[in-house]
Amino acid sequence: MVTHAKYLTGDKEGIKEFISRFDVFLFDCDGVLWSGEHLFEGTVETLQLLRGKGKQVVFVTNNSTKSRADYKQKLMSMGIPATIDEIFGSSYSAAIYISRILQLPPNKKTVFVLGEAGLEIELDGEKVPHIGGTDPSLNRLIERDDYDDIASGTSLDRSVGVVLCGLDFHLNYLKLSLAFHYLRHGAVFLATNIDTTLPSASTLFPGAGACSAPLVAMLGGKQPTSLGKPSQAMMDAIEGRFQFDRQRACMIGDRLDTDIQFGIEGGLGGTLCVLTGVTKGEKDWEDGKIVPTAWVDKLGDLRGGA
Repeated sequence: MVTHAKYLTGDKEGIKEFISRFDVFLFDCDGVLWSGEHLFEGTVETLQLLRGKGKQVVFVTNNSTKSRADYKQKLMSMGIPATIDEIFGSSYSAAIYISRILQLPPNKKTVFVLGEAGLEIELDGEKVPHIGGTDPSLNRLIERDDYDDIASGTSLDRSVGVVLCGLDFHLNYLKLSLAFHYLRHGAVFLATNIDTTLPSASTLFPGAGACSAPLVAMLGGKQPTSLGKPSQAMMDAIEGRFQFDRQRACMIGDRLDTDIQFGIEGGLGGTLCVLTGVTKGEKDWEDGKIVPTAWVDKLGDLRGGA
């Protein structure tokens, strides 16, 4: 267990030694490579440096609003070469879990979605039937008849066996009411991730965890099964896909409670925290609960070990 994180910014030999310890680097995206539409200085060059040293790069994101194809397009638009196979998102992880691991009754295969199109695309890719999500008929105020129809079950789809919560930019009372009653009728409670906030435009905004939080409260504290970082179901899936030695892999992220915890609990050889997102410095891990192996001010600082 790491008790002291090594500061690497400006330490050429320290950076070289750190990079040499790993064959695979898992990257969070938001808050590490960019914030919103702002690409951090040095990101492209750092990735080129690592690839030039023969390192495998994997992009691991909890952003459930985008599919892997969406993420590939964003990476390419930022000047970062990437293939879909190098991208592992929480939406894809959730779709894989539902289609290949979760054993649902034959008459309960439909998923009620709180989320955006990226999540629906990944469910479609795994041939998982779903309702809710971006359905425009749900983007409205709840009406008197809705209360009666939900209470009687008239407006509930009897084939729903899962409520899957991601980040939903159009979350409203009607959607929450439907999700709550599906859960009361026995649906499995899943979440793409439980990040309470996300970094964008140099500040923080509500994350996917803020969308599932009302349901958690309504259910008396019952937590969803999370399929994004730091869930080890996601780590197992990543390892299964890429076949790497965990001791020769490093997780790079900006959040202690997701990215760094993900790497630590997954038994990776190291973790690297950057200060361009949620975490702002040593004071954030001085309680000793979640301590990264090393930290830098920004990802581009790794160029100092070239």
